[in-house]
Amino acid sequence: MDDPTTVSNQRNQSAPETPRLNLPARMSDSSVYLENLPSRTMHINRLINSNYNSSPSRTIYSDRFIPSRSGSNFALFDISNSPTSAEGKEDGSGTYNSLLRAALFGPDTPDKKDSLGSPACRNIFRYKTETKRSLHSLSPFGLDESVPGIIHSPVKAPRKVPRSPYKVLDAPALQDDFYLNLVDWSSNNVLAVGLGNCVYLWNACSSKVTKLCDLGIDDSVCSVGWAQRGTHLAVGTSNGKVQIWDASRCRRIRTMEGHRLRVGALAWSSSLLSSGSRDKSILQRDIRAQDDFASKLSGHKSEVCGLKWSYDNRELASGGNDNKLFVWNQHSTQPVLKYCDHTAAVKAIAWSPHLHGLLASGGGTADRCIRFWNTTTNTHLSCMDTGSQVCNLVWSKNVNELVSTHGYSQNQIIVWRYPTMSKLATLTGHTYRVLYLAISPDGQTIVTGAGDETLRFWNVFPSPKSQNTDSEIGASSLGRTTIRGSCYINYL
Repeated sequence: MDDPTTVSNQRNQSAPETPRLNLPARMSDSSVYLENLPSRTMHINRLINSNYNSSPSRTIYSDRFIPSRSGSNFALFDISNSPTSAEGKEDGSGTYNSLLRAALFGPDTPDKKDSLGSPACRNIFRYKTETKRSLHSLSPFGLDESVPGIIHSPVKAPRKVPRSPYKVLDAPALQDDFYLNLVDWSSNNVLAVGLGNCVYLWNACSSKVTKLCDLGIDDSVCSVGWAQRGTHLAVGTSNGKVQIWDASRCRRIRTMEGHRLRVGALAWSSSLLSSGSRDKSILQRDIRAQDDFASKLSGHKSEVCGLKWSYDNRELASGGNDNKLFVWNQHSTQPVLKYCDHTAAVKAIAWSPHLHGLLASGGGTADRCIRFWNTTTNTHLSCMDTGSQVCNLVWSKNVNELVSTHGYSQNQIIVWRYPTMSKLATLTGHTYRVLYLAISPDGQTIVTGAGDETLRFWNVFPSPKSQNTDSEIGASSLGRTTIRGSCYINYL
């Protein structure tokens, strides 16, 4: 039998010598070896030898001191529900505290009494990585409908604009001339249209057509414009005259002279009438005075084709074939503001009814842009290239939107949302340039005219009381009629 001492010595000689640590005399080597720490060894081996993949739902603790609300103990904030009263009604402060706690820390925040029941979690904040949250969680109130006292607004769907006109009128002899203004809609809901040498009135309520005047074979209608109130209609002629008519009685009140060439633009400001002509001038006329005009505005170097008074009647904007946009005040004979950024004729002009001093203008074929100006600060705000000749502009008085009509090359009608200038709708149907535009007195309907000798009526803007509902105006009057003649004919 082998000697045990010898076998033990042989084993010690064959086994590799374990390196020894330089430790104090009071500490033995065995106290620091990992094999004597079974629990730590098992944990380390499990991490090393296993395929360890972090789960998205697993709580992962970070080494950064970033507090997470979802893992915190909010009992230390002393925010809890107040006891209910004897009648079973919740105390007001309790409702506020509950709402505040849910809004700040989320709807799943435990009450104070529930948090105190777990003494193991006594820290205020837990430091761990956040799980992925929806974009709505970025809101301080989130979108949880269970939070009491919070009413969430529903996401508004884009407003639908009908893509087809609800009514079409035949308008024979409607001229295809960019520099004329032959359509206007009165505050009494009567549409005036210049056709050749005649002016016709179409009552939007009764659909009755009335022939107002006939200028004769030696003259033609170049512009029409209703007074802001009442039944007075101004008619600009190719002979340079301006006629004032009382439409309610179909009677001419007076004829005013002063221009040498055709009058293609008209604009009213109370009893003051401004007329723009191919002779490059603008005449200010007071229809109560005996004189034909009170003052003459000079500045344009070519035909004046656009005129618009601001809603407060303090500023007059004029556009011309010289590519210029001028702004005049009530007493000036020279423009107080000059804008020369357009590169084509400026016929399309519109003042915003929502913001004082906000002016929109559009350029012709070589320009194609809608520009916005602040006449109060004399600044150019923005520019939008529409891709087509801009013929007309008009703002909605019910919402902060505007509509533009276009000529070469797409002949479209575009409804814009301001100030983003995003397109709400693009309307097509005219086969010629959409040269004429007017808006109904209720601000919901527009009428467009083109060289294709048609007038088309569109529901584009909401009513002021129901901006999220589709307008029903004109929905029952579908059909095609002619505006020329003493009576109208339906083509169903």
